Amino acid sequence: MTTSSKGLFKASIVAVSVAAASSAYSAGFALNDHSATASGAALAGAAASKSDISFSFWNPALFTNADTTTFMASGAYIMPSMDVTLNSAEDATPAAAGGPKDLSSDGVTQDSVDNSLVPSLYFAKPLSDKTVAGVSLNVPFGLSGDYGQDWAGRFHATETGIQDIALSFALAHRLSEKLSAGASIQVHKADVVLESAVGTSTVAAGGEGIGRIEADATGIGYSLGIMFEPTKGTRLGAGYRSEVDFDFEGDVKYTDVSATLASAANLENANLSDSITFPSVLTLSVEHDLNEKVTLGFSAIRTGWGSMDGINIDFDSNQSNSVLTFAFEDQWMYSAGVNYVYSDKLTLRTGVAMDNSPVKDEYRSARTPDGDRKWISFGATYDFNDMTSASFAFTHVMIDDVNVNRDGSLSEDSSRGKLNADYESSANVVSAAINMSF
Repeated sequence: MTTSSKGLFKASIVAVSVAAASSAYSAGFALNDHSATASGAALAGAAASKSDISFSFWNPALFTNADTTTFMASGAYIMPSMDVTLNSAEDATPAAAGGPKDLSSDGVTQDSVDNSLVPSLYFAKPLSDKTVAGVSLNVPFGLSGDYGQDWAGRFHATETGIQDIALSFALAHRLSEKLSAGASIQVHKADVVLESAVGTSTVAAGGEGIGRIEADATGIGYSLGIMFEPTKGTRLGAGYRSEVDFDFEGDVKYTDVSATLASAANLENANLSDSITFPSVLTLSVEHDLNEKVTLGFSAIRTGWGSMDGINIDFDSNQSNSVLTFAFEDQWMYSAGVNYVYSDKLTLRTGVAMDNSPVKDEYRSARTPDGDRKWISFGATYDFNDMTSASFAFTHVMIDDVNVNRDGSLSEDSSRGKLNADYESSANVVSAAINMSF
């Protein structure tokens, strides 16, 4: 790791480590706001833009947007809303202790998400007229939800947290006036928190307590990209970010668990492991300059969610594995946008997007209450001078209402009971970035 990349990592690790991104923003648990510039047009043209180096997240060839040493910092402040209306809930009290208990009175609505900040950092250093080295730090995936430990669905989830931090090292090269290519290697650090109630609400069956899983892992990924300008003013771009394999290791700790429950369910503090593959991302984009002032952009982004079949946590003890099926499906996001050069200093942009959820109805859970999304975005870039500019964006995300119906038909819910709840979600996202050349 070079001196500059170490400094970039150390300067940002505190900010990144406290970021708790909400699933209310992006489909699945992907985070898509890695550039205030790109967000202003709803990621339209994300793999083909000549705007700045932050587009290198989707296509490493776009580090060639830097003609001089360049640093860019971008941040997205996510303000989600998620209202949960409980229809019914039962615990898993065995028949010998009186059978399932109705938990409906334990909670009616919940707002289980908090505002959060997601930062991104980029540094580019031209090595020659044609070759640029780049370093970036992003949070590609994140999920955060906290229902509290008293709500009726607590046996399915009380808290969920997933965070993936990626430090990338890239090289981009202009092969000709029309063609650029790039590649990067990425070091990922992922953390997972899964908490829920265990047992049942019936004292005769041992009562209930809390189980909390914390695990982390590192993984290696890569990205490849190409940008082609067949005719002046028309740019085609393609970028691919690979799957990342994680072998998570951590522990589970139980609190307020009675001796009766601990004995009956073999609950004991223990080490654990699980292997999870985070998905690949393919971005296809086109930008076309209609004239000196207007540029149109389009993107299609495919996330390979099919790599995530679910969670199957293996405990280093006699307790049974903890299983949660995802069965995600690969999905596409589509966006279209326009950039308008209002003046020599000010560029305006807007865009719309459709972001499809990978979650199947039958496997939707309190940890993945996901629905299809529609975006509408507005943004601007102001050039203070030839060396410094600032970008801003506002995105409103409209999310389809969904229902979580865990009716007991899945064997993995045998110890969790039943849950039926309706989710109404949306999000507002404010993004800002500063771009400086030296």
